[in-house]
Amino acid sequence: MDRSIIHLNVADFAVAVEGVIDRRLAGRPVVVAPLGAVRAAVYDMSEEAYRAGVRKGMALARAVRLCRDACLLPPHPERYAQAMRTLLQHALPYSPRIEAGDIDGHLFIDATGTGRLFGSPQDVAARLRREIRASLGLAPIWSVAPNKLTAKVATRLVKPEGECSVAAGEEQSFLAPLGLELIPGIEQDDLIRLREFNLRQAYEVAALRLEDLRVPFGSRAMLLYEAVRGIDASPVLAVGEKPPSITADYTFATDTNDTDALLAVLYRLIEQTGEELRRRRRAARRVAVALDYSDGARCIRRSAARPATANDITLFETARKALFLAWVRRVRVRHLQLVCDRLVFPPAQIALFGDDRQHPEKCDRLIGAVDAVRRRFGREAIAIGRTVCAASATLRPKDKTMLDAGCSILDKGRHNLAEPATGLRGQSRFGAADSSLNSQSRAIGAHSLSSIEHPVSSIAP
Repeated sequence: MDRSIIHLNVADFAVAVEGVIDRRLAGRPVVVAPLGAVRAAVYDMSEEAYRAGVRKGMALARAVRLCRDACLLPPHPERYAQAMRTLLQHALPYSPRIEAGDIDGHLFIDATGTGRLFGSPQDVAARLRREIRASLGLAPIWSVAPNKLTAKVATRLVKPEGECSVAAGEEQSFLAPLGLELIPGIEQDDLIRLREFNLRQAYEVAALRLEDLRVPFGSRAMLLYEAVRGIDASPVLAVGEKPPSITADYTFATDTNDTDALLAVLYRLIEQTGEELRRRRRAARRVAVALDYSDGARCIRRSAARPATANDITLFETARKALFLAWVRRVRVRHLQLVCDRLVFPPAQIALFGDDRQHPEKCDRLIGAVDAVRRRFGREAIAIGRTVCAASATLRPKDKTMLDAGCSILDKGRHNLAEPATGLRGQSRFGAADSSLNSQSRAIGAHSLSSIEHPVSSIAP
C-alpha cells in the first residue's frame, strides 16, 4: 500500500503566534530575538523581514541594519510550546503516528489506510487547516505526498500560503525542475561541490549513476542519489516518540579558539555520552559536533562510526573528525555540543583476524577499568590525561597528578596510585623525563588497573 504523509507547516511559527496575540503586527516586518543580549541572534522572522535579507541565526545587529523598520520582539517559548500542544490535539483524532518538530509549527501525519474512516488525506489536511484556523487563528499550509521528504519540499514550494499534493510514483518528476537547495538533506558543502560540476537542479544530479556520485562524494553519494529521486523510507514517529540520541554540551566561560581546550572539553563530553551509552546497552553509529561561534554563527558536522561503538576512545576519534570539519573559521568558540545518535544494540560481529581484534579489545578493557574505578571511588577519582592537559588553567586542576599512562588520579590517601610529581611528564608523549618515575608509574598503574574486576556487562563489544 502506498503511504500517504500529510505535512502541516505554520510558516514563521513564532511570528505567527505573536501575530495572533497582537494583530497590529500583520503585514509588518517582525524579528523575534532576545533583546539586550550581547550576542543576540535572530530566533524567527516574518516573510517581510525575510525579503529584506534577515535569516534565522543571524546576529541581531546585522538584522537591524538590513531591515531598519523591523519590529523587534523577545521570544516567548512557553507560548510556542502551548500552540504546538494545541496543534497536536487537533491532529491526534486522525492518526496515532504524528511526528512534531520542537516548537517550530511542523507536523507530519501518517494517514496511510485511514481513508475509510476520515476520507482522503487531502480532505483530512483541509479539515485540519479549517479547525486550526478557527481555534487558534493560525493558517497552516499543507501537502500530501508518499514520504516525508517530498511532503516537506511541497510545503516549501507553497510557502507562505497554499496547498500541494504529490501522487505516488510522481516524486522524481515533481523534484526534477527544482533547485537543489530546496531538497532536505543536501547540505551547504554538498551544494558548493555540486556547483563546481555545474549541477544546480535535481534532474541534473538524477541523471548521474550512483557510481558517478561516489567519486566526489564518497559515503554521502547514496543520500544524494535518493534525495533527488524523492526516495525516503523514514517512518513517521508516534506521538511523543523521538529518534534516540544522547546529547551533552559545554559553554566556555571565556570564548576560546585554543585547540587543547576544545579537545579537552570534547573528550569530557565523550565520557559523559559514552557512559550513558554503556548504561543503556547501546552503541552509536553517528557522532555530531555543533559549534556556536562568538558572532552567533552555528556550524554542525557529523561523522559516522563504523562499526557502531560505545567506547570513549573510538567515539573520540570519530568526534574529533567532526570537530575539525566544523571548526573552519577564525572566530572564537562560545559553545560546544556533542550528539550521539542512530543508536543500535552493540554489534555482535567480531573481527576475523587477531590484529584487527586486539586493539578494540584493549580499548574496551581500559574503559571498563576506568568505569570500575569511578563506580568505586567516584567520578573524579580518575581522569584521562587529555582532559587535564588543556592550555586553559581552568581545565587543569592543581590537585591532580600526571601519570605516564595518560591518566590523573586524585590523592585519595591509600588509594592514590602515584606520588605527586609536579612538572614531570611521561617520556612517551610529553618529552624527556625521569625514566625511573615513568617505569614506576607504569608498574603501579598496570598492577592497580589489572586488579580491578572487568565489568563485562557494561562494555559494548
